[in-house]
Amino acid sequence: MSWETYKALTFDFPEVELTLDLSRLGLPGGYIDSKRTEFDKAFAAMAELEKGAIANPDENRMVGHYWLRDAELAPKPELKDAIETGVRQIKAFAEKVHSGEIQGANGPITDVLVIGIGGSALGPQFIAHALGTPSEDKARIHFFDNTDPDGMDLALNGIGDRLGNTLSLVISKSGGTAETRNGMLEAKKAYEDVGLDFARHAVAITGVDSKLDQIAAGEGWLERFEMWDWVGGRTSVLCAVGLVGAALQGIDIQGLLDGAKTMDQVTRTSSIEKNPAALLALSWYHATNGKGEKDMVILPYKDRLLLFSRYLQQLIMESLGKEFDLDGNVVNQGIAVYGNKGSTDQHAYVQQLREGVPNFFATFIEVLTDRAAPSIEVEDGVTSGDFLQGFLLGTREALAEKDRPSITITTLEVSEQSIGRLIALYERAVGYYATLTNINAYHQPGVEAGKKAAGAAIELGKGIVSTLSSRKGEQLDAPAIAAAMGKPESTELVFKIALHMAANAKAGISKIDGGTWHDAKFSIG
Repeated sequence: MSWETYKALTFDFPEVELTLDLSRLGLPGGYIDSKRTEFDKAFAAMAELEKGAIANPDENRMVGHYWLRDAELAPKPELKDAIETGVRQIKAFAEKVHSGEIQGANGPITDVLVIGIGGSALGPQFIAHALGTPSEDKARIHFFDNTDPDGMDLALNGIGDRLGNTLSLVISKSGGTAETRNGMLEAKKAYEDVGLDFARHAVAITGVDSKLDQIAAGEGWLERFEMWDWVGGRTSVLCAVGLVGAALQGIDIQGLLDGAKTMDQVTRTSSIEKNPAALLALSWYHATNGKGEKDMVILPYKDRLLLFSRYLQQLIMESLGKEFDLDGNVVNQGIAVYGNKGSTDQHAYVQQLREGVPNFFATFIEVLTDRAAPSIEVEDGVTSGDFLQGFLLGTREALAEKDRPSITITTLEVSEQSIGRLIALYERAVGYYATLTNINAYHQPGVEAGKKAAGAAIELGKGIVSTLSSRKGEQLDAPAIAAAMGKPESTELVFKIALHMAANAKAGISKIDGGTWHDAKFSIG
């Protein structure tokens, strides 16, 4: 790679302390110029989005996550007031907790349990891990981010005997999300088991008058924070969803908002070369042939950014993974995202990246500042941080030698400002890429289909219990149970659900082994 190529295809944005290196992406000459007309459309679409255009026709709603860090952009005065009031409410609540004005049953708040799923957990987890320091945080943070009972037990074990000093944040826009509802009920039972009043420790982050809002109001929870229908889950981290837990942890939430606002200002420009989000979207388009033909591997060389790839999985894959384009054509768009952290990756899957299937492009994330304090020398004149950068540069070169494309994002440090900037950078890159590929980045019909299928499985489970209860003592295999339920087409599901029920002795169901695994029979009593 020549110095001239590096200079020509590396773009510096000092106002956001970020450099974007595309020199190892394999961009052909004139590629940026060839995309100017398409980007004019993308810039115009983004401008309309920020003005309040209906961006999700499925639900007839606007998409306003950009207003969260600059309320002046909101298209209606009442929205501006709601955003500003929300931030003040979050800051005031955190101050009351930190000062001891708000306490738990057993005294000052020491811990926070966040109960959410998807965007209501991934964003808060990323921020908590990137910016928190357990020994210095004003509150330790824990998560129920699934409906896995054992996972919830692990989180509660981490809290231990401090439940009376723990706030529980229940996050669900509709209040009907099954995983979050289950987590709320599990948490409530845990409090009650040690003689504590859950409501005295509970905070709701939800839509006005949702099921959760009604429960919180009726039971007299500590506080309720509003979620708006114009903020999607995967872009909600900079509203109450992410900011309440962060503020309680002691993170500077204004720094997060200010960082995102600054990046928004830079990425709003209609010049590709002066817009890092446009350059990032253009890079994705080139690397994947505009069709998601290659995976995006996120390689942050910083432990604090370990969860960034997990956060980006939802942001990018839920936004871009669409069957139809805006004209109704079947396109099956999307970009698969995965990653861990450097230099751990070099001892995991870099071997395949360099010499295996060339079905990816890498994004290296370089953080220049090693730590706040000076570092020791682990060799003469060499620190651990020098090694970390050496591994990044070496891996980048090793991939380039095999014509494996990569992008490098360099930032000065990990801070509230820089994390806010990274979030805003990728949010807008997703929006630009969606316009380039003519898809809607702001709906998620596949997610809704999965929820419906899960609901059908729950109903099948109830039918299994009813069938076996009505034929107590009989031993029935899956085909017999399914036939008795009038659902022979669901025999496989009936088998799997009955197997799970028997493993947990649900309703007294037991499993009797047959000649082969699929001949197993199930019985009650």
